[in-house]
Amino acid sequence: MRIFTISATIVIAVAMSLAVCNGNKMNEEKFAVKSLSDVTPAAWVKLAHQTIYFGHQSVGKNIIAGIRDIMKEHPEIKLHIVETTDIAALRSPVFANSPVGKNGAPLSKINGFKELMDKRMGNLVNIAFFKFCFDDIRERTNVKMLFKNYSQTMDDLTRKYPKTQFVYITVPLLKRQKRTLASRIKGFFGGKGYFADENNIARYKLNKLIREKYKGSGLLFDLARFESTKPDGTRESFEKKGKIYYALAPAYTGDGGHLNVVGRKYIAQQLLIFLANM
Repeated sequence: MRIFTISATIVIAVAMSLAVCNGNKMNEEKFAVKSLSDVTPAAWVKLAHQTIYFGHQSVGKNIIAGIRDIMKEHPEIKLHIVETTDIAALRSPVFANSPVGKNGAPLSKINGFKELMDKRMGNLVNIAFFKFCFDDIRERTNVKMLFKNYSQTMDDLTRKYPKTQFVYITVPLLKRQKRTLASRIKGFFGGKGYFADENNIARYKLNKLIREKYKGSGLLFDLARFESTKPDGTRESFEKKGKIYYALAPAYTGDGGHLNVVGRKYIAQQLLIFLANM
């Protein structure tokens, strides 16, 4: 009987918590995104003459697909997109891209990108960048240590290859799981799923460090901010222990992490605008 009483108390407490959370609407920050029309014809021409390398995994593939979508609709954007790390292909204007590292192993992505730069890509390409995946950063990730490795590597590459502009990108997010009574009870007992808020909080912490260090460089592409900005301009946010964090807006994904057609075109558009205005 005592066990039943304790369990019932937990269920009631969790249910009350769910009701309170759903009953309070958090203040949502509005964020204006740019349009392709904000880019001058001369800037598009300049971008087409750049040699670019982008290292990524699956979300990166979504973005590349989005760029191709946009180019079909906007013939003024003329990019030669090739999946390659071949040095010969980088001796003329190209938007080269390829997988880098292994998902779930963020250090492999840092090291893989560095290796490509050190194998004659550094100072050969005009612009170079890579991105982490949402799967690389979870609650268990040592965010401070990872950021130290990332920032030291990127700073070293910047000094070593001054002819290449290195772009910094925040970590993509996941959509929040539906906050049901069952998921809250599971969380109370220590069970945390793939879409648990704690994982997006870890991504937020790393993104905060990246923003703080590179926001004044003019070379920061804030992917996470774009992903969390809904079509109406408000942010997809949630509150945890009095602090506001962000998640992937549901409109941009079908599976909770990868970008759907709407999402990939939206993010690709913002990346193109960013690169054109560098």
